[in-house]
Amino acid sequence: MTPILYLVIPCYNEEQVLPITAPIFMGKLSKLIEKKEISDKSRVLFVNDGSGDSTWDIIEKLSKEQTLIKGICLSRNMGHQNALLAGLMTAKEECDVTVSIDCDGQDDINAVDKMLAEYKNGCDIVYGVRDSRKTDSFFKRHSAQFFYKLLNRLGAKTIYNHADYRLMSSRALVELEKFKEVNIYLRGMVPMVGFKSTSVTYDRTERLAGKSKYPLKKMLKLAADGITNLSVKPIHLIFLIGIISVLLSLAGIIWSIVAHFLSYTVAGWSSIIAIICFFGGIQILCIGVIGEYIGKIYMETKARPRYIISKKTDEKE
Repeated sequence: MTPILYLVIPCYNEEQVLPITAPIFMGKLSKLIEKKEISDKSRVLFVNDGSGDSTWDIIEKLSKEQTLIKGICLSRNMGHQNALLAGLMTAKEECDVTVSIDCDGQDDINAVDKMLAEYKNGCDIVYGVRDSRKTDSFFKRHSAQFFYKLLNRLGAKTIYNHADYRLMSSRALVELEKFKEVNIYLRGMVPMVGFKSTSVTYDRTERLAGKSKYPLKKMLKLAADGITNLSVKPIHLIFLIGIISVLLSLAGIIWSIVAHFLSYTVAGWSSIIAIICFFGGIQILCIGVIGEYIGKIYMETKARPRYIISKKTDEKE
């Protein structure tokens, strides 16, 4: 029995690139259907993440012209991770397997063939891993490497050079749905699902049109979310810093007492200011990290919906 495949594609202000990449996605799906690798019930599912341009109009137009295309529209911009989750949970009810991929055309669509082969070999999750990051800038390439290594050192299981290009079976998606946290980081959550998994490599190219939706500010936020959502080791490190600071303070007190009795004391305004600034900086940093966790707890206790779907292309008018 051939599986029903859904390509899940989040879109945010993609009016420039969508007319270019939509035929590529449809072409891949059509070829796989012709080869009887997947069912003719397979679809391309676009998720409009509250775009401010004509992205949703294009999706609606494509869905009327092509039976292979479906779309859902979120009530507002919920963020890439939430939009992706909305698409996966919508597709879960209608397919056997999903492949999530970005709309910009940078990820090689032909890697889907290798993913499906691994799925048929018994893998419930197949990660698309970049063969290299030569298309990235020097800063982005090295900062990404540092981030992946940092996450792994902090105890979070992540796949090196993997973004959100992955295959997931409906069985894996059912288990992913049980993760109820509001602050989500799918790159770290999916490995927690378990099941048999593997990776396939592919070459990543330049964006076909439009601008990147992940500038430095969003990349830093994603990195912070990944660390604080997946690990409590920063809190442990703060505790360690606190112990070291106390020991250093005790050593300083002992030194000052000894220096006083040996008459070594001299006016030391600069040294006092330096020490105060040093420990003050550490305290502010630690309070900031703790505050980040408290903020996450605050949002989790509210249990707000991670996404709200306002429209679907297949809804009856």
